Amino acid sequence: MTLDNIQIKRMKSKAHALEPLVRIGKNGLTESTVLQVKRVLLKRKLVKIKLLRSFVESNDRKKAGKELAAKTGAELIEQIGFTVVLYKR
Repeated sequence: MTLDNIQIKRMKSKAHALEPLVRIGKNGLTESTVLQVKRVLLKRKLVKIKLLRSFVESNDRKKAGKELAAKTGAELIEQIGFTVVLYKR
């Protein structure tokens, strides 16, 4: 079940105040990184992820956000610049 526009707006406003809990660097989307994101999603439901420059230099950041959402079973709420916001019920 996907979120409607009102719910997405609420999630975006909540995420605005959050600090990035996961940072993805030059090692990329490894199994351990995906596992770390899954753990944070289990505890918090809403997580902000920072893509570091070392990651973005060799990867497509838009594709990475979608891939991360797919691998964790979460919904991509927002992706602006180097920041990705995921939500899992």
